[in-house]
Amino acid sequence: MPRTMLMFALPIMAVNLLQLVFNAADMIVVGRFEGSRALAAVGATGALINLIVNLFMGLSVGTSVVVAQAYGARRAEDIRQGVHTSIAVGILGGIAATIIGLAFCAPLLRWMGTPEDILAVSTLYMRIIFAGMPASMVFNFGAAILRAVGDSRRPMYFLVVSGVANVVLNLLFVAVLRLGVAGVAWATIISQYLALALIMASLMHQEGVLRFSWQRLGINAQKLVLILKIGVPAGLQSVLFSISNVLVQSAVNSFGTTMVAANAASSNVESLVATPMNAYYQAAITFTGHSMGAEDYDRIDRIAKISATLVFVTWLVLGGITLFFGQSLLGFYTKDPQVVELGMRRLIVLMTFYFSCGIMNTFPGLTRAMGYSVLPMLSTLVGACLLRILWLVTVFRWYPTQTVLFAVYPVTWTIAGLGQVASFFYARSQIRKRSASCEPRVEAAV
Repeated sequence: MPRTMLMFALPIMAVNLLQLVFNAADMIVVGRFEGSRALAAVGATGALINLIVNLFMGLSVGTSVVVAQAYGARRAEDIRQGVHTSIAVGILGGIAATIIGLAFCAPLLRWMGTPEDILAVSTLYMRIIFAGMPASMVFNFGAAILRAVGDSRRPMYFLVVSGVANVVLNLLFVAVLRLGVAGVAWATIISQYLALALIMASLMHQEGVLRFSWQRLGINAQKLVLILKIGVPAGLQSVLFSISNVLVQSAVNSFGTTMVAANAASSNVESLVATPMNAYYQAAITFTGHSMGAEDYDRIDRIAKISATLVFVTWLVLGGITLFFGQSLLGFYTKDPQVVELGMRRLIVLMTFYFSCGIMNTFPGLTRAMGYSVLPMLSTLVGACLLRILWLVTVFRWYPTQTVLFAVYPVTWTIAGLGQVASFFYARSQIRKRSASCEPRVEAAV
């Protein structure tokens, strides 16, 4: 099974790394051709964009669990209903995210204390990006459907095509046409709609139960309830996490534009380690969901051990590489030595403790796939979000330095990670009790 899980996770990892590379291309192009101020303008929007998007994106986790369990149990009609309900939810979620983003991006950026010299450009960037939300949402729901049945390769192929288009358009719009930050945003949403076209064409030409038909597009109430039971807590967890990150970004903004640029570049480099963790999370959802559908509960323990091992090895290897080559990697984003120095300071604090971040991010996949989605949300709420806020209003207020600010991450990762592990063992014990008593399985029990 370790090899099977890793082989499933590798394409997802490749997808995440490709997304990272293409996002990094955005930052590199704008930083190199437009300067540190433009880099800061783009970087200042990341936490806020995630805040608005993550609630709807969390619903795709519900799609993964519902389709994976139906696939494991070989329930063909349930799979068909899950596919069409998921795409419908993706379309509606994308439209809602666009409306919310366009309406609230400017006041929220002001509330975050975004420096005045980048506020107007950051607002313009966000407004263009949110025009691409329907494409991004539907693509992610479509990718969740394919991954739920074990196909993690096609989403990778589609992102390769759209990502290459994104890089080419970045260079055209920014380096040639000199559209600046707006050019980066337009390149991003055009590539997102290309990815949408590819994944929808794939689903429409799919054989068997995964085949998508516009005539069948609609929301099945029963499947929607199951998706919401898993997806809403997952989305709320992401939203709560994003709220805490928005508050941290506000604290970063207080150090000025140079620190904002350094934080943006460092966050991109950090993602070299974060993206494999997301792949293990997706693999944990799919394999655990199949095991639940087939009622092979003992297999879940093996999945948990393999997931923890993969996280540890990834942290040692990629975390070490990131620290060793950190200055060179940051140098791709900017020519400003002060930005590189400040970005490296952040990397050292975070990479030293990144194993706890991997556990915090991966174990919720196991718990949610067993049908328990509220517990991981509560662990994140208390261990990460509330504690981050407490740290900012106490420790950081007493010692308002950059190192103390960045220390909030490893402290909260560790506490939230312990909560996620405890949630997994609780859910696993409940599954064992139900199995021993032969009670009917109730999805999304907590």
